[in-house]
Amino acid sequence: MFHVTNRLLLRPAWPEDADALFGKIADEGVVRNLASAPWPYLPEHAREFVMRKQDPRYPVFLITRPGEEGSELVGCIGIDATDGEVELGYWIARRFWGQGYATEAANGVLEVARLLGHERLTAGHFLDNPASGRVLRKLGFRPTGKVAARHSCGRGEKADCVLYSLDLDDQQAEAPLQAA
Repeated sequence: MFHVTNRLLLRPAWPEDADALFGKIADEGVVRNLASAPWPYLPEHAREFVMRKQDPRYPVFLITRPGEEGSELVGCIGIDATDGEVELGYWIARRFWGQGYATEAANGVLEVARLLGHERLTAGHFLDNPASGRVLRKLGFRPTGKVAARHSCGRGEKADCVLYSLDLDDQQAEAPLQAA
């Protein structure tokens, strides 16, 4: 599955993406904010990621920025079935932080989630990553009022995670936001 936004192409990962993926995610500042990526992140982790089988109801996309000389990997985003819920997750390579790519890509994934018939999404961010919380609020996610200890493979321990939810049929969620 593919999805196009104003500046981005969201597409599946292919085996030949392993090196580019490794080059963008092998950054402790990125991995420490993810629940399932290990640290240190090794080339074999990237190879395993690009080769994994996907469930079409829960797509995971590479976030790419098309250009004249091909496309550049910006990060990764997707939805996954987690504990009976559908959870949004993403990461952006450090070089692209603060440029609105997470918000833009997530708006695209929200459109895909609606098309796939999902009605509600959850998301979370580690307490020490407030930038991710700002992205989630821009998208219309609302804090649930809960903070849960979640294991972070990158940190090698549990860390407090602020939890959010979004009803996809909510009128406010229907209006796409501009990337900021």
